[in-house]
Amino acid sequence: MRAEPFTRAKSQSSAASWRKSSASIVCSSNSKGVQLQETSVTKEDRQRLLHQEGCIVWLTGLSGAGKSTVAFTVDQILTSRGKLTYVLDGDNIRRGLCKDLGFSAADRQENIRRIGEVATLFADAGLITLVSFISPYKRDREIVRQMVPPGHFIEVFMNVPLEVCELRDPKGLYKLARAGVIKGFTGIDDPYEKPERPEISLQHVNEKGDPVSPDQMAWTVIRYLSDKGFLSG
Repeated sequence: MRAEPFTRAKSQSSAASWRKSSASIVCSSNSKGVQLQETSVTKEDRQRLLHQEGCIVWLTGLSGAGKSTVAFTVDQILTSRGKLTYVLDGDNIRRGLCKDLGFSAADRQENIRRIGEVATLFADAGLITLVSFISPYKRDREIVRQMVPPGHFIEVFMNVPLEVCELRDPKGLYKLARAGVIKGFTGIDDPYEKPERPEISLQHVNEKGDPVSPDQMAWTVIRYLSDKGFLSG
């Protein structure tokens, strides 16, 4: 079944709901006198031009679960096939757009709010937008989901157990968290709230216990996008 078209009116309505829910972080007075500027170029125009439909592919999971690896693999495969994609990676975003934020609950919420706004703009522009963030709280992920029409937020749960992620520990962060050097680390002394009904759930092993490669995981995502019509515009 094809996802519901991403119309500007629906996007604006959903975005308004997001901003209202985040009023405790973003002061509404900052937006007084700001008016929405309309354009005659619609999302449908861009879709016809690009031969694809913009969406948000949101990869969530513990540190070390493989979110970035899968996101960049999907990016590479789709780009090689002439599709316009972009990866918004948590580490990269915190070096620029969100470099002023820490890891408190409020800062994590603001981090996701900002990237949700950016991802929504990219999707509206027609890009297959791959978002790789731990995004530990269900409420924050669901708020971003409401920013776009039904079917255009594709939650990909990197369903990799904590013990596997900790064994990998590619950045040495789990070791620091266990030693008490890092406080509020997701999975150690701060919770990770698993998605209840993700569109895609990726595990590091198959039913036989054999390892699943990043390429195999990426193709699971790509097949979903193809089946839902996002790659044919």
